[in-house]
Amino acid sequence: MRAYSAAQVRRAEEPLLAAGAPLMQEAAGALARAVREEIRAGTPERGTSAAGSRPTAPVTRGRVAGARVCVLVGSGNNGGDGLFAAAFLAGRGVACDVVLVGTHPHAGGLAAARRAGVGIHLAGDDDGVSVAVRLALRSHVVVDAITGIGARGPLRGPAAGLVTALGDAVDAAPAPPVVVAVDVPSGIGVDDGAVPGPVLVADRTVTMGAAKPGLLLPPAAGAAGRVEVVELGLDALAAEPPDAVRLTGADVADLWPVPTADDHKYTRGVLGVVAGSGAYPGAAVLTTSGAVRCGVGMVRYLGSTPVTAAVQARHPEVVAGRGRVQAWVLGPGIDPADGARAEDVERTFEDALRAGVPMVLDAGALPLLPDGLPAHAVLTPHAGELARLLTDAGDDASRADVEGAPVAALRRAVEITGATVLLKGATTLVAGPGTPVYAQADATPWLATAGAGDVLAGVLGALLAGRSGDVVERPALAAELAAAAALVHGRAARAASAGGPIAALDVADAVPGTLRDLLTGEMMDG
Repeated sequence: MRAYSAAQVRRAEEPLLAAGAPLMQEAAGALARAVREEIRAGTPERGTSAAGSRPTAPVTRGRVAGARVCVLVGSGNNGGDGLFAAAFLAGRGVACDVVLVGTHPHAGGLAAARRAGVGIHLAGDDDGVSVAVRLALRSHVVVDAITGIGARGPLRGPAAGLVTALGDAVDAAPAPPVVVAVDVPSGIGVDDGAVPGPVLVADRTVTMGAAKPGLLLPPAAGAAGRVEVVELGLDALAAEPPDAVRLTGADVADLWPVPTADDHKYTRGVLGVVAGSGAYPGAAVLTTSGAVRCGVGMVRYLGSTPVTAAVQARHPEVVAGRGRVQAWVLGPGIDPADGARAEDVERTFEDALRAGVPMVLDAGALPLLPDGLPAHAVLTPHAGELARLLTDAGDDASRADVEGAPVAALRRAVEITGATVLLKGATTLVAGPGTPVYAQADATPWLATAGAGDVLAGVLGALLAGRSGDVVERPALAAELAAAAALVHGRAARAASAGGPIAALDVADAVPGTLRDLLTGEMMDG
């Protein structure tokens, strides 16, 4: 899924609008179909979705005729989409109410809604907001058509009051309505994924022409629910570089190295690992487990005798000692204050830079970074580690700063280091010099467990080793491969979890089956 900025989408729409293409009618028709699908699917029971705040499990199924829909309408074209959709639904027997939040609703859409017998209400004051909340709570579906891609900054005035009140009411309702957003959930940062004020969390977003970056980027992505792109023939976007990208299972199948009959263990990639210490021996086991379970040709491990013994007890195929490798993983489970292990990392840095091979730099390696890293070096910090990296470089950044504006922090880290950076989180972000931001939201919340990042480092290292020559030749490929590794890691966690708790080794053990399903097309996206 490729996401384009508001300016890019507008430019692509211009020739179609000039030619008289009925874009609003097509958008409204697609929106109405989505609402009808949600009505047929039934009223959801209260629970928790992947976004963390939205019910998901249907308990009743409904007929379209006789259902109730409440459409929140602002002043822009998104409001026009909502009004025309309301008119269409009313013609199919749906009881529709429109709540006008803006002062200048789309004239043609408003006329169509009135002709269809849609109830029109105003939300200009506290009484209007109270009426709107009552209408919404008695509805099967609420359509958020308040603002679109032209909005900037937080919602203000009646829109902010309505969204705040309705969000609280929906969260407290025993049988809340399904929320469908038009183009984007109102109030999000369309281009940067910011959440500067109140936002009505959607179960489904029907976005027009192309995905917008805010639907893929955190924190706003958590408010978008399922994202459906309505094709409007914006062919001009094919020549535009996307702002954000989310890989699918099919992309991983294209990117992952698959052995042929002519391959042997050296051609399939050899990965070197400097991870673990006396204090954190498990990190070495977890990192090598992630790599071995990906099917890399060989893993070489460098560490103390006791930690090496622990690694080989779990994976006797791991080879101890230095030798030629196609990629490195450095840093999991290493304290930079541990002089001997820090020296191992720094020496290996030098070897890797001299050999020109890709590397994954995690945890204890991050404070030891040399200046001027290549793009095929991939840093894998979490938000706290990224904040420290930025602060050490002269920027005043806290963990909260990174979590509040993760894309800006990610881009700044790429600029400072020259490397590719993978920022771990509920939505994992990856970017390198000159690349779009990759945003992967494939995991389960159960993946937030000790050692999961070590497994990811091993998975990514194995992939870089298997595609080492390609990455060195095309350094921008490192970001795409890092996103692919995050997808595999997240899908493996989902498979291992099956809705319940997991440990990091469970994730590693689920990687082979996950890869098999991705490579054979048996694991569907969703």
